[in-house]
Amino acid sequence: MKRILPFLLLPLVLTKLQSADEDYVPGPDAMVKEGVPRGEVMKHQWTSKIFDGTERDYWVYVPAQYDGSKPACVMVFFDGGGFVKEDGPFRVPTVFDNLIHAGEMPITVGVFVNPGVLPPAKEGREPRKNRSFEYDTLSDQNARFLIEEILPEVGKTVKLSANPDCRAVCGNSSGGIAAFTVAWERPDAFRKVVSHIGSFTNIRGGHVYPALVRKTEPKPLRVFLQEGENDLDNLHGNWPLANLQMEAALKFAKYDHKLVMGTGKHSGRHGGAIFPDTMRWLWRDWKGLEP
Repeated sequence: MKRILPFLLLPLVLTKLQSADEDYVPGPDAMVKEGVPRGEVMKHQWTSKIFDGTERDYWVYVPAQYDGSKPACVMVFFDGGGFVKEDGPFRVPTVFDNLIHAGEMPITVGVFVNPGVLPPAKEGREPRKNRSFEYDTLSDQNARFLIEEILPEVGKTVKLSANPDCRAVCGNSSGGIAAFTVAWERPDAFRKVVSHIGSFTNIRGGHVYPALVRKTEPKPLRVFLQEGENDLDNLHGNWPLANLQMEAALKFAKYDHKLVMGTGKHSGRHGGAIFPDTMRWLWRDWKGLEP
């Protein structure tokens, strides 16, 4: 057998790295199934006062099983347009339809919120994006935006649980650290977190979270982290290392947490492929909750 020189293996390694994301695809629980009742998704617009003057779209998913007799659990998604998309990597409404029908998660209203934009100062110019300020800033502003503006508005048409154990928040990248920040700042309102490829790096100071987690009295949070070995490495930091640091800090502080490390890049493909199982883990004890 001929010996293969190491430099000849390089193209094979590069091909494997390049295809790391392509290996992840939505599974059967992200597909519409015959006989499973389908919830309703409605699109809305919102102009914020807390993020003063910003405008955004948001969507509300109400499961078919919701009858208004009692409050529903609620899960908020940042960069909501990507999560609600029917042919995207997550397909959340379809996953919720299937898991709720199977009794693997509670009746849960999905709230999918896009980041805000500021209208252009002059006609013909592009709106100014407010995403990094809203998502990467370490403050309670984003939590207050949800608690004081978005959820009360949604609550006008559907009963939402006030139990923080029945409330979850989720995001990708900067939306991932935003999800953690919301629960970290307001565990009285949100106690379940899902962060995909979370930006726990120094975009706006998020790299301090592992130290804060270690040095702060533990909060009653359940935290799911998803990351890829081939995620970003740039001037803000190294995403895989940052998520490993977060996982180590959560373990040290004895949080209810889980990290799933894959081979993907900075995309939602891996997070989307495992999303049904993520929901099963996140809501595993839902039958003991009082909405």
